[in-house]
Amino acid sequence: MRHTSVQAPSVVDRVLDVFGAFSPERSVLSLSDLSRRARLPLSTTHRIVGELTRRGALERQEDGRYRVGLWLWEVASLSPRGMGLRENAMPFLEDLYEATHENVQLAVLDVPDVVYVERISGRNAVSVISRVGGRLAAHATGVGLVLLANAPAEVQEEVLSRPLKAYTSKTISSPERLRRVLADVRRDGFVISDRQVELVSRSVAAPVYGRDDTVVAAISIVVPAEGVDLRTLVPAVRAAARGISRSLGAPRALRQPF
Repeated sequence: MRHTSVQAPSVVDRVLDVFGAFSPERSVLSLSDLSRRARLPLSTTHRIVGELTRRGALERQEDGRYRVGLWLWEVASLSPRGMGLRENAMPFLEDLYEATHENVQLAVLDVPDVVYVERISGRNAVSVISRVGGRLAAHATGVGLVLLANAPAEVQEEVLSRPLKAYTSKTISSPERLRRVLADVRRDGFVISDRQVELVSRSVAAPVYGRDDTVVAAISIVVPAEGVDLRTLVPAVRAAARGISRSLGAPRALRQPF
């Protein structure tokens, strides 16, 4: 739950708490599960779930349990940082995948995390824990470092003031080191993230610009930690990011030749 007010939760808060009860690990829940996880009375949960089911935001299975409905996906697809971005990016992501057959990802910033909008993965690509619609801490991912490096100063300070979660022994968990890395990313225009989320993988990430020439997303390619010279992948990742930026109408990308 994300209540920030000292007042009692509103109807909207309660509805969002019901949606927040679902997770990748718990995508199907009973009414009592929803009541417990949303911290709502069973009668209140029953009323909210009934209305959400009627509207198609939730679906009731034959066993009586509930899952997120397609209507909610339809609404979410209207987000300009979701499907619209994905549609412009897909041709370039597919080209990058075909050239490498490694994991290719597209993400946006939702402080303090990144949210993955798209991922293409081959059968033999290294295993990754990211998923479409999933979140990871921004400071620990290549796409997140790119997005933070190009975010407003107050956004960076918000992340730097928080505890920095360590996924592995390689994760950047020091604010001082994170400041230095973000400065390097701004200077270089890309980042190589070394085994920060999983020890079996590394990534190269680059920024995607929108119509106002601000960074609206980032793309990355994730490869095995051993056996790949990531420097050789930098031009391809940056070219794909520039192609997406052009498709989105970014002036700086339109001025640059491929």
